[in-house]
Amino acid sequence: MTRPSLSRRTLLAGGAAVVAVGATAAARPAVAAPAEPAPVTPAEALRRLLRGNHRFVTGHSRHPHQSLADLHELAAAQHPFAVTIGCADSRVPPELLFDQGLGDLFDNRVAGNIVDDLLLGSVEFAVEEFGSPLVVVLGHERCGAISATIDAIRGGGTAPGHIGTIVDSLRPVVEPVLHLPGDPVENAVRANVRAQVRSLLARSPIIAEKVHEGALRVVGARYDLDTGRVTQLD
Repeated sequence: MTRPSLSRRTLLAGGAAVVAVGATAAARPAVAAPAEPAPVTPAEALRRLLRGNHRFVTGHSRHPHQSLADLHELAAAQHPFAVTIGCADSRVPPELLFDQGLGDLFDNRVAGNIVDDLLLGSVEFAVEEFGSPLVVVLGHERCGAISATIDAIRGGGTAPGHIGTIVDSLRPVVEPVLHLPGDPVENAVRANVRAQVRSLLARSPIIAEKVHEGALRVVGARYDLDTGRVTQLD
């Protein structure tokens, strides 16, 4: 029995169908990761963030609950399990580097991750209103605000415009560590994270009381721009 020959038109049509199927499969959105129970304790919250960062670093991010449907569920109320105080930098988005989604993190971002009165009020609000068990002060490698402060100190000049406010806020933290060995920016980044953690505990009775009760933990961390890894600072 002779096999029927396939015309060029048939072959092209078949190939187009395969391409179409492949394109549809490629366009199909990834299945969302199942929702994790919200962390209750500070230790659970920190573990969840560090696990998320490990996924980000190793290329296995889940991008949990980031859809419009998830947003609609959160429209009436939010319950973030962690409060972040990060630098206003396009390379340091907390939800991405911790692989979290809508409603997970109560973000506060300002150049130099400085805890001024306004930012402190924002953190206190989150801790009181939502009962978030974790606050993370997140500095990062090669921070521009820190570099500008070092330049101003060493050059004896002033920063233009309102940038001077940032420099003036960081100067008392940065100046004492400039004599230390090693990279001055890196030394100052770490010193600043630790200083902001101390500031939160010393200036806020609300935060200090919850930490004393064990309901809240305030930690400092440093984000590596080269690797994406977040490391907790002592």
